Amino acid sequence: MRWTVKPIPEKTKIKHLQEVLGVDATIATLLVQRGVETFEQAKDFFRPQLSHLHDPYLMKDMDKAVERIEKAIANGEQILVYGDYDVDGTTAVSLMSSYLLSVYSNVATYIPDRYNEGYGVSYLGIDFAHDNDFTLIVALDCGIKAIDKVAYAKEKGIDFVICDHHRPGAEIPDAVAVLDAKQEDCHYPYDELCGCGVGFKLIQALGANRNQTIEDLIPYLDLVATAIAADIVPITGENRVLAYYGLQVINSNPRAGIKALIQNIKKKELTVTDVVFVIAPRINAAGRMKHGQHAVTLLTETDVNQAEVYAKEIEEFNQNRRTLDQQITEEALEQIKELKEENNSTSVVYQEDWHKGVIGIVASRLTETHYRPTVVFTKSGDKLAASARSVIGFDVYNALEACADCMEQFGGHMYAAGLTLKPEQYEAFKAKFEAVVKATIDTKLLTPEITIDAELSLESITPKFYRILKQFEPFGPGNMTPVFLTQSVQDTGWGKPVGETKDHLRLVLDAPIPGERTNITGIGFGLGAKYELVTDKKPFSVVYSLDENEWQGNVSLQLKIRDLK
Repeated sequence: MRWTVKPIPEKTKIKHLQEVLGVDATIATLLVQRGVETFEQAKDFFRPQLSHLHDPYLMKDMDKAVERIEKAIANGEQILVYGDYDVDGTTAVSLMSSYLLSVYSNVATYIPDRYNEGYGVSYLGIDFAHDNDFTLIVALDCGIKAIDKVAYAKEKGIDFVICDHHRPGAEIPDAVAVLDAKQEDCHYPYDELCGCGVGFKLIQALGANRNQTIEDLIPYLDLVATAIAADIVPITGENRVLAYYGLQVINSNPRAGIKALIQNIKKKELTVTDVVFVIAPRINAAGRMKHGQHAVTLLTETDVNQAEVYAKEIEEFNQNRRTLDQQITEEALEQIKELKEENNSTSVVYQEDWHKGVIGIVASRLTETHYRPTVVFTKSGDKLAASARSVIGFDVYNALEACADCMEQFGGHMYAAGLTLKPEQYEAFKAKFEAVVKATIDTKLLTPEITIDAELSLESITPKFYRILKQFEPFGPGNMTPVFLTQSVQDTGWGKPVGETKDHLRLVLDAPIPGERTNITGIGFGLGAKYELVTDKKPFSVVYSLDENEWQGNVSLQLKIRDLK
């Protein structure tokens, strides 16, 4: 691991915050690093308010989108709410359909089949709409590149309202309205919303027509917070407000479907991390293993008992998904070993019988293991479909764009993308992707990096310090969990490898200070092999974040160790 300590911000800014907030230098430093430099900014950061949300009508085409939906309601038209099969898409469809159904009955949902239709707007979906007399499709988390599909729908008398957050191409679809803050001529103040977030802005605008306030829409925020966490968008600005209040809904009064998914979690308060690792994989599992519509059915169910039945089915999908992704990851790792491409800057693997629903997870696992931009292919009909994942600091979307002549289509973000190509294009793509990445990546990005926020002494770790740190939540991109470095610590002799296979390392640390001792427990997952570095009271440096350990009713602070040397 590369350890990179963030530069210390301007001392005058730190000192100012210390004085106006009455906090210590470390807390002030962490705030300035996050762009918080004044009392007012700190107030907004620590106490997000729904009033901080922007006027939805600042988004380009919002007035057109509202006008077309209101016209459909007034004329009794059939509205189809269409979205992708991942967490962002299914939560967005659940949000939009349940809101529209609260004011109007002619509303249905459509999630494309991952295998027969693939990602985004499909011709099959438009044919379904036409065959069933839908005249308006509201597309969420997709559609910004669906030029031909929207034109095809128009020929059939079907209008589109697009709510997307992906990067647009050179041409924008000829829809009635295109809501996407990443359009160059859209001057909405925040362009990092997820698909479900854009959907929320639309229901906010629709609600304004019905004299609804933002408070009336709070029950929908459990879906928005789930999408923000799962889609790994920055938890800054508007997303921070939406996630903050959405987590409150999840922890106090979630919808029946989410309640059913989290009922077995023995935790007082769920965080963004819990949403990412508990709720999101289960919602995703429906689209990966069966069909994304199962997730929408769960998330729109209002009866708690029925929701529990749906949640059990989804839990089974998730168990099957886990078995499959483990097996395919092992096969992919073996393939990488056999290819003997150690000097490559990329990993590109393919097997025709790999399950399309888990190749994204496998790509993430391979990236964690080999730490280089990775593409995992499988057969999908007469094409090859793939998921791409990247390492921190490298834009895989741009790299794929440079390989456009070797692909049929692609889309995505800086760190995750999907693509399809013809079987005969595979070797050319593999060679070009490797060449593009090798030519453009900074080689240091191929070594995992730990970014350290600040140095900290063990005696500074107090309950009060941790209480203030907790108020930095919700954590996520743009506001990551603070990571600290303490140098010249030693294990008291109580340290040992733990876990069934001794993969983890439990330490009791001490930094000898004249006149006092400071013992604190730390746990390092996956660091069992480093035990030799800490024996015999040898001094070492440790990088960690802070959390609480609950054991037999006692709660104590502990270090969550990321690395040591």
